[in-house]
Amino acid sequence: MAESNSQTTSQTLIDGNTLAAKSLVAYGITHMFGVVGIPVTSFANRAVAAGIRFIAFHNEQSAGYAASAYGYLTGRPGILLTVSGPGCVHGLAGLSNAMINTWPMVLISGSCDQNDIGRGDFQELNQIEAAKPFSKHLGKAKDIKEIPKCFFEALDSAVLGRPGGCYLDLPTDVLHQTISESEADSLIKSAADVSEIEKGAKKITTASLEVERAVDLLRNAERPLIVFGKGAAYARAENELKRLVESTGIPFLPTPMGKGLLPDTHELAASAARSLAIGKCDVALVVGARLNWLLHFGEPPKWSKDVKFILVDVSEEEIELRKPNLGLVGDAKKVLELVNKEIKEDPFCLGKNHPWLEAISKKARDNVSRMEAQLAKDVVPFNFLTPMRIIRNAILEVGSPAPVLVSEGANTMDVGRAVLVQTEPRTRLDAGTWGTMGVGLGYCIAAAVAEPHRLVVAVEGDSGFGFSAMEVETLVRYQLPVVVIVFNNGGVYGGDRRNPEEIIGPFKEDPAPTSFVPGAAYHVLIEAFGGKGYLVGTPDELKSALSESFTARKPAVINVTIDPYAGAESGRMQHKN
Repeated sequence: MAESNSQTTSQTLIDGNTLAAKSLVAYGITHMFGVVGIPVTSFANRAVAAGIRFIAFHNEQSAGYAASAYGYLTGRPGILLTVSGPGCVHGLAGLSNAMINTWPMVLISGSCDQNDIGRGDFQELNQIEAAKPFSKHLGKAKDIKEIPKCFFEALDSAVLGRPGGCYLDLPTDVLHQTISESEADSLIKSAADVSEIEKGAKKITTASLEVERAVDLLRNAERPLIVFGKGAAYARAENELKRLVESTGIPFLPTPMGKGLLPDTHELAASAARSLAIGKCDVALVVGARLNWLLHFGEPPKWSKDVKFILVDVSEEEIELRKPNLGLVGDAKKVLELVNKEIKEDPFCLGKNHPWLEAISKKARDNVSRMEAQLAKDVVPFNFLTPMRIIRNAILEVGSPAPVLVSEGANTMDVGRAVLVQTEPRTRLDAGTWGTMGVGLGYCIAAAVAEPHRLVVAVEGDSGFGFSAMEVETLVRYQLPVVVIVFNNGGVYGGDRRNPEEIIGPFKEDPAPTSFVPGAAYHVLIEAFGGKGYLVGTPDELKSALSESFTARKPAVINVTIDPYAGAESGRMQHKN
């Protein structure tokens, strides 16, 4: 009888949907984000049946942003599933966001029947070409037997070397093909075996001589600085950074999403003296951060023309592009382990009375003192600082595990970066390297499923919130512990910012391009789905709403009325507009 059952199992036929789901599970994938429809609904259902949690969104863009952030937070590929044609195109927003931020993600899209290509089939599109600019790997399963290999190659590529976005195409006819379950299992095993070989073959470690040179540069520097970014966060390098900073006494500067790797409150934090730190340092160790626009390209006038850069990056191409004084290729955590080991052989430390530390400390104290004087005022109608102070204090009161903070919007994100305090790694998600607006709700959902033990708090401008506001229904549907705080100032930057001489022409009576409906009741939106909404305009109202919603840990929107003239056009990048 047992032999008969074995033979039955080996001859059981499964289709491409089931094989795709089994391939994801075999790789270790546990979550998937997306919007279902033709031809991928069955694939999603099979994945759920196989043990994968599928988070269904209203829009592929938000689902894609969730997949990209999930990849960053977990170190495993975030998966986005879309339908063919327009679904794939919408999904490119998330894929491109992953690619520019160097986060591991795989966009999986259904596509039209291969026999009907070129005939105008339903939602026909050359999706490989469409995804090409935003992918480090492109794959297409042209037959059911190729599915496991295609999946493992895409998933491997997303995480190997510099992480990034990958694309995988699943034609309708392939999803409907069948194969015996025994052959399917054999194909998955073969793909997994090759995958392990690939993972072992592509590890990169920098040379010991280069590590010695790096340590010598730091040891002999008069004004050294350690800069780290979300690449170091992704590498889980926080313990190595802490050891390096505290053993050498070198001040540090995080990029926005590097905040929290070491607490913003650390005595060697240079964020409050950023201009001085980057303008005067003579040696800068840059770990997991690129010398791009966020760091002024590492060039004068923001940086000294004589500064020597030591660049730690997993990508050799990145180091060749930036041409630092010294490049250390490898995983940030592993490279810093080597650096710390080298320092331990011949220790050095700047000491609290070192002129460089005293200069940074004094500048930071002065800047913080001025900021705190502004924050101490209760300004009503609200400016940006008063509610931000109240939010900061409420988040700090939560303690550990600290909430994940999601931030987007021009003024809201800029002010929040300066005021809100990060004390734990990977607890800040914002517009990132690509300055992507509309990421908020997708990031919230990703954080809630990736870090279920943490509260998620989004601090959003009303413009940023509007990109993905319908996803508050998704928060309620899955009962995620997310509190969305909307700074409502009536528009992009705060409504009509035009000079009188600009208000001319046949449509001068129309609202300004930057204006929204004044007093929009964003809090009512979540109430339509059964969530909790708050409208606040005073310090006491905001404190009460934060206390209640943080304690409840249920989906909520707090609509904070801001003076429409409190903000500034283009945040801090007026020169670009």
